[in-house]
Amino acid sequence: MPVHRISAEATISAPASVVYATIADYRDGHPLILPRPPFVSLDVEQGGIGAGTVIRFQMRMLGATRTMRATISEPEPGRVLVETDVEGQIVTTFTVDPVEGGQKARVTIATDMKVHGWPFGWLERRLVTRLLQPVYDREIAQLGAVAADRAKT
Repeated sequence: MPVHRISAEATISAPASVVYATIADYRDGHPLILPRPPFVSLDVEQGGIGAGTVIRFQMRMLGATRTMRATISEPEPGRVLVETDVEGQIVTTFTVDPVEGGQKARVTIATDMKVHGWPFGWLERRLVTRLLQPVYDREIAQLGAVAADRAKT
């Protein structure tokens, strides 16, 4: 099956270490950055911070609620965190790079998902991008607010 990528990126006014720690904390940080809707819930099944964490979450889109499970890995701890759904169909990568002397962070959220081939795949790619792109933009904005607040303390 072909793979389609949806991504968003922005610069956040908080240190990269604080931004990354917020993303990697699936108990107290990550839930605060998820846009509601479409996210309905996020539950930690195992672990809770970074690699080895297993999560279950629900999203409601187009009138249907979908439950997914994912495992968390950190190919580059402190910089790259990856959520891989247990079915192997969807992989979401969070990349955090320090910018402006470490005072800010450049954040990228990118999802690679398997899609159908032509002709259904064309529609699927367009629809998924149209639905998820604004969600990722909101997620990065919320991450910016949460991380900036955490950086103050």
